[in-house]
Amino acid sequence: MTQQESGLYIALLSIHGLIRGNNLELGRDSDTGGQTLYVVELAQILARQPGVRKVDLITQRVVDKNISSDYANPIETLTPGLRIVRIDAGTEEYLPKEQLWDHLDFFADNLASFFRDNNTFPDIIHSHYADAGYVGSHLANLLGIPLIHTGHSLGRVKRSRLLANGLTAQEIEDRFHMSRRIEAEEQTLATAERVITSTHQEIEEQYEIYDHYQPDQMRVVPPGTDLNQFIPPRGDELESPLFQQLTCHLKEPDKPIILALSRPDQRKNIQALVEAFGQSPQLQELANLMIIAGNRDDIDELEEGAQEVFHELLVAVDRYDLYGKVTLPKHHQRDQVSMIYRIATASGGVFVNPALTEPFGLTLIEAAACGLPIVATEDGGPQDIISNCKNGFLIDPLEPDTISDALVKLLENQTLWQSFSEQGLAGVKEHYSWDAHARRYLKIVEPIAAHSEQLLRQPVKLRTGLYRDRAIVTDLGQNLIGDNTSLEKLVQLLRQQRKNSYFIIATGQRLDSALKIMKKHKIPRPDVLITSGGTEIYHAPLLTADEAWTRHIDYQWARRRVKVLLKDYPGLKIQRNSEQSRYKLSYYIDPKLADIEDLKQLLHQEELSVFVQVAFGQFLDILPLRASKGMALRYIVGQLNIPLHNVFVAGRSGADEDMMRGNTLAAVVTKRHREELSQLDDIERIYFSQAPNAAGILEALDFYDFFGRCCDPKDLKESAADE
Repeated sequence: MTQQESGLYIALLSIHGLIRGNNLELGRDSDTGGQTLYVVELAQILARQPGVRKVDLITQRVVDKNISSDYANPIETLTPGLRIVRIDAGTEEYLPKEQLWDHLDFFADNLASFFRDNNTFPDIIHSHYADAGYVGSHLANLLGIPLIHTGHSLGRVKRSRLLANGLTAQEIEDRFHMSRRIEAEEQTLATAERVITSTHQEIEEQYEIYDHYQPDQMRVVPPGTDLNQFIPPRGDELESPLFQQLTCHLKEPDKPIILALSRPDQRKNIQALVEAFGQSPQLQELANLMIIAGNRDDIDELEEGAQEVFHELLVAVDRYDLYGKVTLPKHHQRDQVSMIYRIATASGGVFVNPALTEPFGLTLIEAAACGLPIVATEDGGPQDIISNCKNGFLIDPLEPDTISDALVKLLENQTLWQSFSEQGLAGVKEHYSWDAHARRYLKIVEPIAAHSEQLLRQPVKLRTGLYRDRAIVTDLGQNLIGDNTSLEKLVQLLRQQRKNSYFIIATGQRLDSALKIMKKHKIPRPDVLITSGGTEIYHAPLLTADEAWTRHIDYQWARRRVKVLLKDYPGLKIQRNSEQSRYKLSYYIDPKLADIEDLKQLLHQEELSVFVQVAFGQFLDILPLRASKGMALRYIVGQLNIPLHNVFVAGRSGADEDMMRGNTLAAVVTKRHREELSQLDDIERIYFSQAPNAAGILEALDFYDFFGRCCDPKDLKESAADE
């Protein structure tokens, strides 16, 4: 037997979508996107590696008059060692992945028969996505072939995103068969020898919430980047028509370019970059700022979130008088992106990603492949990239000074800039090229195929239901902060119970302020973050804004009219801009001069539908009628399908009162402002903790036996009486 014949036979399973060797129909539908391209490129690069005998990319055979006949071909040979194998799945028509679940057992049986009929069995089965994981685990257990798995996305995480889009739990189940998907993912994790992820953060924020998660099972292998497309400058970039087009609004276009390239999304935090640039005359002297934020014809025609981003950018440009120093090109094409990076490199510039959360950071790798040094958020994927490439600085996205300091350091030091540029080129080639990806991949799977490595599984504790069935809700202030020892104990408890209980923070702070407080006090990012007094809701792990809630509370909201009406109202002073938001007007109130009931009456007379709340006797918030912390909480737990009697709320002020009333289990945990909530003293389901801060939360959780029986106070009294 030759060396080639003795090499690995790898079977890649990617069942849904449309896969062929040439002219991939990317973007045809939601099933023909990044995963399709990834598995084809992975198959191609693995087939070229020494020690690999054969690669089969196995997918569904589709015979459908509405699509190309290419997908009906059972075998498509791409090279002598690479085939696309299409297996019948009991249905010939092209179905979306959500409708394939009933056909996967047929697919698995037919694939097992294919291996037997050919008397050739793969050394490794590598499944991609939950449907392939279901088939792969079935075959691994049937045939004794080791399973490798890549999830690409996970059901429990996607469910959170769908909830953020306004779908109910039942709608998600009906349309996406989410329970079957999650059960398949659990089964796959229980079977797979190794699970491949793109970043360490993906493991921590996604896989750890699964019952069958095993830390020793996980391996990080970043996806490869096309180094034929993303290349260093050739020398003619600054004379190109594209350079002229991009810089036509700049006063001094020959300065280095600070480049940001992302969607116009609040989470991308581009405004912080403009703030950093505007607050630093030194940075303005050194460079220009170029922001590529999608394509637009008219800002008013964009969806509301993007409109808000551009509004903030333009206000910041105007506030700091950055005209001629900042450019926001309206249009670019995808095939121009590499050239945009090269233009920034040729100018001596820097690429910046100031996102609040960044799961991977593909743009950072693309920029590095073009020789462009980077400055990036310290959240998520950029940590891995800069650690591997040593080509830039990590910054705190919530502190503009850290952005400007890093940029000045790079732009003023040409030797450092050149060193980072060269290290980025070398680092991408070593860690993020397709060849590097294949080498790391084979290093993981070869001992698995040889049965010289086997996963030693740790015992797992299975939850009683598919989803978490209870939630802890708290504000950010003195509820949590003030006793570091107790806070650490509470955080540890929350981590221990994260598979059983949601952690929700509800605060009057804006998103950026809330994130700063959480970071300062090492409070883990919650599953749901309710900010600005209940007017904004964000879902983990990517801080996905709940647009359905935004649409709901927008009803009859007239922010400008309220602001004009109260402009000269006695005893009111509007708070600084950093405390305001789209659906919240915040004031300081002097109770000696301003009567709350009179103010409410005035708003009612003007037919303004609003919710008015006072906290600590000195802060007044005016919100849309449908918005408050309590309303937001009930909306969220309704989405999550959690009964209110399984929700624990820790409160400290009048702003928390409507969360605590009703069927929730609640506790007042701070003595300083307890008088504001003294009227709740007779409510049976509200416990007044003796200890303050996080210690008070722990005391109340113990009182309710929250992670055990989760007791109603009536039951506690009856139990005590019986004793």
